[in-house]
Amino acid sequence: MADFSDKYGIVFQNLIDAGCDGAFAKEYARLILDGKTQSVLNILGKHRKKLLDEVHTNQKRIDRLDYLIYKIEKSEL
Repeated sequence: MADFSDKYGIVFQNLIDAGCDGAFAKEYARLILDGKTQSVLNILGKHRKKLLDEVHTNQKRIDRLDYLIYKIEKSEL
């Protein structure tokens, strides 16, 4: 079993890899290890929603570019 510092490092790195900034990751990694999981889960859920909204926004942009490329390739523009 990993010791406390290893658990902190794992949680911290996972938050960084998920796009959280360093201050956010430090604060919430500590809260997770302190057993305040419900409040952390609420905040992480909001962060997840924000990231998913960005994915959807960028997917719409990609779809529009794909349509434009298609029209140009078919010489319809």
